[in-house]
Formats: sequence, structure tokens, C-alpha cells
Amino acid sequence: MPPVDPQGRTINYLRLSVTDRCNLRCSYCMPENGISKITHNEVLSYEDLYRIARAAVAIGIDKIRITGGEPLVRKGIIGFLQQLADIPGLGQLVLTTNGVLLEEMAAELRAAGVKRLNISLDTLNPETFARISRCDSLKRVLAGIQMAKDYGFPIKLNMVVMRGINDHEILDFAELATNSATTVRFIEYMPAIREYNWQGLVVPGTEILKRLAQRYTLLPLEHAEAAGPARNFRIPGAPGIIGVITPVSHHFCSECNRIRVTATGQAKGCLFSESRIDLKQSLHENSDVLLTRALAEVIDTKPLQHQMSTEECHHQAFSMSSIGG
Repeated sequence: MPPVDPQGRTINYLRLSVTDRCNLRCSYCMPENGISKITHNEVLSYEDLYRIARAAVAIGIDKIRITGGEPLVRKGIIGFLQQLADIPGLGQLVLTTNGVLLEEMAAELRAAGVKRLNISLDTLNPETFARISRCDSLKRVLAGIQMAKDYGFPIKLNMVVMRGINDHEILDFAELATNSATTVRFIEYMPAIREYNWQGLVVPGTEILKRLAQRYTLLPLEHAEAAGPARNFRIPGAPGIIGVITPVSHHFCSECNRIRVTATGQAKGCLFSESRIDLKQSLHENSDVLLTRALAEVIDTKPLQHQMSTEECHHQAFSMSSIGG
């Protein structure tokens, strides 16, 4: 059985970061001048990451999402994913990617045992893509998405909606769910790096839904226990699903079912919490007992909620890629 935290939330989901490196430089993830990269010695080995995953499953976690940075840039990732997929008791092995390397790696990911992909895609326009990501890779991402579909992956597209940058594409993205069995999820901009005047970038979920309702009838779907934070909707006659994720305007902390571990072994109960537990001591002592206790402590000390709204935030600025956003 999955563990339950002091607030009564069932914790069945681990986000496990394998690297802080990324082949994009998205504006909402890191400052324009980049970040200080962690050294090779600081990044956990695949052996240690595997031990963390195995310990998490041992205490009842049944869903693991591999994140980064961009997880596909780390050498040896396919073999590691194969190891994870073989852990007894793991129900879902899923992966989040920016899609740049998907065209050449989709077949290997499928064979390795990855069940689903979440693909970050914030625009369908090449110029806007270059503005947001500071890279010219849209064609590669779109080709990768198509290749993943060809290999039978269920696809979720995650669009971070930013006012004045890509919010005019909301209906264009929704149309993708009407043309194929794609889940399109609209995510409120989160002030991770605390950019100046970040409040002006936030398009609240209520506004996103109002814009969608101008063209589509949205039928709410029942929330699945193992699902993420999205409120999901179906459009009559459409094969895909629409989701809206509102971490800023209407947080979902009371239903949060996840913990996360960074590529350096820092375990956190909340993305925006300063509290963390360093797992490296347990790993160095080669003690699975200490490791499971540490993960259980993360769950037992998971914050009630984050302190963030559309007007203010109180966390220290950080790069999403360093924590496995």
C-alpha cells in the first residue's frame, strides 16, 4: 500500500531527476545567462538512482517519473530505464522530455519499458519557440512527437501559458486534442526564477478555461488517484483530452501525491519548499534501511501547501532544471 502523509494524502508518485543538464534554455526555467552546472561528481550514479527508486517502491511508491534537466541527454539513460522497468511492484515508469532527441530515441524508450511520455511544448510557432527556448529546435521536437506516436506512446503535451508570449495559441493547442488522441495540458506560469514582473506573465486557469469555452464544450472528467495535478476535460467527439494545471491561482496541494529527488540526491516533499533531506549519507553507508527511512521522513514532513499566489511568492529563486521541475 502507498504511504500516507500526516495530512492524509496518499503518496504514490516519485519524480526522479537524473541530470540538471538540458539542450534548451527555456526562459521560465533558467536565467538568460544560464546556471552554474553541478559537477560530474555531484550527480548521483545510475546505481544510486536505482537504489533510490527501489527503496521508493519498497515503501509503496508505484509511479516513477524520470525528469531532468532533459533526461535524454544523459549517457546510458536507456539501460537505466530498463533497470527501473524491471523493479517488482513498479506500476508506471514514465518520462518527461522536451522532445528534441525523441526522433532518434523513441524506439529505444518504448523497448526499455517506458509507458508514457510528457513532452514540453510551449508553442507551434518557430519564432516563438526560439524566443522561449533560446534554441531553434521546433522541427526536431515536432518530428520527435510524431515518432513517439508512431511507436505507440500515449502523448501528453505540456504548454506553459505566458501572457503576451504564447497565450494566443491556447485554441491552436486545444485543436491538437480534437485531431488525435493527445492530451494537451495548459500550465500556469510559475515564478521559479522570480523574473521581474513575473505576475504579468500568469494567465490564470479560470481565464484559460473561459477562452477554451468560447469554442469548445468542456466535459469534466473524474480525477484518477494516480493522475497528476491536472483538471481534465473531454471535448464531445474529440479523441484527446484537455487538462489545466493551476499551481499559482488555485493550488492543488491538498491532493498532491508526489515527492521528488534531485540528480544530486536531495529529496523534497514540495517543489517550492526550502526543506530537503540529503540521501547521499544513506547511499554512502550502503544502507537500504536508512534510505527507506529517509524517504519515509520526506513523506512525514511534506508541507501542507506552498506559499505562492498570482501576486506573491516567498521561495528563493531556483532553476527548474536543477530540481526536476
